[in-house]
Amino acid sequence: MSDLDAVALEAWLDGGPAPDRAVQRAAVKESLAALAELAPGRTVEVRVPPFGAVQCVAGPRHTRGTPPNVVETDARTWLALATGRVDWAAAVANGVLVASGGRAAEISRYLPLGRPRCDEK
Repeated sequence: MSDLDAVALEAWLDGGPAPDRAVQRAAVKESLAALAELAPGRTVEVRVPPFGAVQCVAGPRHTRGTPPNVVETDARTWLALATGRVDWAAAVANGVLVASGGRAAEISRYLPLGRPRCDEK
């Protein structure tokens, strides 16, 4: 992603106009890949329609039908979560993030992406 694309994304997340869909898609896909790297597994499915979805978090693998643990939100909310501009509880309370299933909220411990976590040495 170019510096100009990054600036456009930051402006959007701070309330400005939306960047090109290709920029949104690239940012969502990159951030979902980063989440999958931080939380490998297939227990929780994170969906950011229409740009992407990823399965992550260690535990029982889901293979058929609707996953029991799903997180779904729009691109702007996802990128705001990933960058720390909004926190998990606020997104859920505002109805812009849906987390269903007993383990879906485990995603919150990996956000914002790139933040040092307590379990890191």
